[in-house]
Amino acid sequence: MGLLPKKRKINQKHWDKEITPDEIFLDSKNLPQFNTQQFEGRIERPIGKHIVALLGIFFLAVGTFFIGRVGFLQIARGDVYAKRSENNRLEHIPIFAKRGIIYDRNKKELAWNSLEEGILSPATSTAQAGDISKRSYTPGEGLGHLLGYVSYPSKDSSGFFYQEDFIGKNGVEKTYNDLLAGENGIKLIEVDALGEKQSESTIKPPSDGKDLELSIDSRVQEKLYSIIKQTSKDRGFTGGAGIIMDVHTGAILSVTSFPEYSPAVLSSGDDSRAIDAYINDGRKPFLDRAISGLYTPGSIVKLYVAIGALNEKIIDPEKKILSTGSISIQNPYYPDIKSVFMDWKAHGWVNMREALGVSSDVYFYEIGGGYEDQKGLGIYNIDKYMQMFGMSKKTGVDLPGEEDGTIPSPEWKAKNFNGEVWRIGDTYHTAIGQYGFQVTPVQIVRAVAAIARNGVLVTPHVLSRINGDTAPSLPQEKPIDINQEYFTVVREGMRKVVLGGTGSALDTPNVSVAGKTGTAELGVSKKFVNSWVTGFFPYETPRFAFAVVMEHGPRENLVGASYVMRTLLDWMAGNTPEYLK
Repeated sequence: MGLLPKKRKINQKHWDKEITPDEIFLDSKNLPQFNTQQFEGRIERPIGKHIVALLGIFFLAVGTFFIGRVGFLQIARGDVYAKRSENNRLEHIPIFAKRGIIYDRNKKELAWNSLEEGILSPATSTAQAGDISKRSYTPGEGLGHLLGYVSYPSKDSSGFFYQEDFIGKNGVEKTYNDLLAGENGIKLIEVDALGEKQSESTIKPPSDGKDLELSIDSRVQEKLYSIIKQTSKDRGFTGGAGIIMDVHTGAILSVTSFPEYSPAVLSSGDDSRAIDAYINDGRKPFLDRAISGLYTPGSIVKLYVAIGALNEKIIDPEKKILSTGSISIQNPYYPDIKSVFMDWKAHGWVNMREALGVSSDVYFYEIGGGYEDQKGLGIYNIDKYMQMFGMSKKTGVDLPGEEDGTIPSPEWKAKNFNGEVWRIGDTYHTAIGQYGFQVTPVQIVRAVAAIARNGVLVTPHVLSRINGDTAPSLPQEKPIDINQEYFTVVREGMRKVVLGGTGSALDTPNVSVAGKTGTAELGVSKKFVNSWVTGFFPYETPRFAFAVVMEHGPRENLVGASYVMRTLLDWMAGNTPEYLK
C-alpha cells in the first residue's frame, strides 16, 4: 500500500476569537455601485428601547379609552340606550287624520277625501300606516286659485316618512291648513328580531280636520270664470279676474282668476305634461289675478279723486268745467312749447256727476292738479284719499299672496326714475289712474263697497263657518271720516255712468246698477289696455260690490269688463235671482 498523505494539523486556537462583520461583509467603500437606499453596504441596527416604550404607551392609551367608553355606555347611559333599543323593537306608525271638507255657501262639496289604498309601514311589509285619503276637487272651473292644492305625506326611498302631514300649498288649503289638517294619531307595532309583527295597539287616535264652509256660491263663481275665459279668447285679452263682495260683511260671493290651474293635477303631481304646460304658459296661470295681480286702474280712481275734491272743498259738485277735448299748459323751459293733455273726447260743460258719467279726463285733470283759476287737490292729497280707501295697502283678505299696489308720488318718481323731479303732468296722469298707479281687484272691490256704505271699509273674506259654527269675527269695520252727502254725489254720478254714460252696458232691467268704467293704457305705444268695471247693486239698497278687470287687450276692442259683468247679471237673474233683490 502506498502511504497516505499526512494530515494537516489545524491550530484550534485561531477559531476561538469572535468573527467580526468586517471579516464577512465586503466594505461598501470598495463597491461604489451599492444602492445605499436599499441598505446595500450598510450594517442593520436593532430597534431602540425608547421606540418600544412609546408604542407600548400608545396601545395602553387606546385600550384605556375603549374600556372607558364601554363603561360609560353600559353604566352612565345604559338606561337611555336600553330604551332606544326597546323603541327599535316597537315601531311608531302614523295614523293619518282625515282632512276637513271644504263646502260653498250652499253646502256643495268643493274639496273632499276619497280613500286610496293603505300605505305600508316604513319599516316592514306587514304593518300598515293607516289609510291616506286622496284629496279630490270639484271638476267645475273657476275655483283653482280659491281652493289651492296640497302636498301629500311622503316617504323616502327607504320607506321612511319624511313628511307625515298633508300641507296646503295655496288658496284656502294654505290659509286654513291648521284647521283642515287635524292631527295624526300613532299606532305602536311590536316586532321581533326578524321584523315579524307580534302585536299592535293605537296609543294616540287621530283627530280629523275641521270642515269649512265658504261664502262662495260656486254657481256664480263658475259662471263668472267661464265668461271671463270666453271673452279673453274671443277678444284677445291675456287674462282676467272678477270679485263680487257683500258690502255689509265683506263676505265674498265670487272671486276668480283666468287662466287657472287644476288643484287635482298639482296635488297628485303625476301629470308632468300638464304641470310643465302650466310652468311654460306665458299667461301665468299660477298668478291669482284677483288677489295678487297689479294693474293700472285708469278712470275707476276718479271716484276717489271726486270724493277728495268735495271733502277738501276744492270744487262745488254743481260747478261745470269745459272739456273741449284737451287742456294745454306752458312748458316751463321752452316758452314756445305747450304740453297738451288729451281727453278721450270733447264733453262740453260738465259738473261732477256728469263728469263721472262720461268719464271726462279734463274735469279730473283740473280738480286733481289744478288749471288756471281751478284749484287742484295736488299729488299729496290724491295720495291721502287713495290711501283712505285702501289703495296701496293689503286688504287683509284671507287668501295668500296679496300684493300692496302703488300710488305714484314725487318720492316714488325720484326713486324709480333716477332722481327726476315731479311735474304737474305727473299729477294729471295720476288723477286719472295712469302713470305708475297700480292696484289689485280686491282693493278696488273693497273701496267701491265703502262708497256704497257711505264710507265704511270692510275686510274681504271667504271663510263663513267652521264645523257648522259661525267663524270667529274678522277685524272690525273701519269708518272713513267724510261727509255722507259727498258719497251721495258720487253714487249719483255712478248711476249716470250706467244710465247713458260709459257703462251703459250695465243698464239691465233685472237690477239697478251703479258703476264706473276704466280703460288703462299700457306701454309707450298704448296699443293695449286693461279694461275695468266696478260698482255695486242694487243701486237703491246696495248689497254687493263688484270689480272686473280684463287684462292686456287690444285698444280698438270695444268689448271688455262691462260686457263680462252685464252677461253675468243677466245669467244671475235667471239662475240666482236672490242676489239681485
